[in-house]
Amino acid sequence: MDSINQNQTEENHKNLDSAAAVKKIKELVDIAKTCFLCTKPSAGDSNGTRPMNVQEVDEQGTLWFLIANDSHTYQDISANSGVKLYFQGSSHSDFLFLEGTAILSADKAKIKDLWNPIMKTWFTEGEDDPRIAVLKISSETGYYWDNKHGNVVAGIKTVIGAAIGKTLDDSIEGDINV
Repeated sequence: MDSINQNQTEENHKNLDSAAAVKKIKELVDIAKTCFLCTKPSAGDSNGTRPMNVQEVDEQGTLWFLIANDSHTYQDISANSGVKLYFQGSSHSDFLFLEGTAILSADKAKIKDLWNPIMKTWFTEGEDDPRIAVLKISSETGYYWDNKHGNVVAGIKTVIGAAIGKTLDDSIEGDINV
């Protein structure tokens, strides 16, 4: 661990597996709601990075999105299914990084399940728009950075620590293995 963690008197590292990993993924994605989805770029100006809104996280930690089947995202994933996701829920906590495998489909039942009327902005023909594709990302590994007691307690501990010259950081971080 690096020097800031060596100054920490509290436990600040906890790896999460299986059910605990899925619970943390669901918690942090629910706070952040959006992420940067990174693919190996094959087309377009995004260089493989674009913001995406998560539609659902299921009980296995699988993330679900709706995307356009004529997009660079779709082309990138068709060429290489390995993806990375970066989430930031607030300016001081709720950070999550995930790596996984993406699968594309045109599953009409899942599109209906994930559909939100605001999406008509992008899919002008509604949930039956022929451009809609389902993007399913199975999380495999990742890393999280959070706090243990919420932003208010973390903020108070930081201010007190600064005042007394002692590391009183409320952070917790660790590997995620689904």
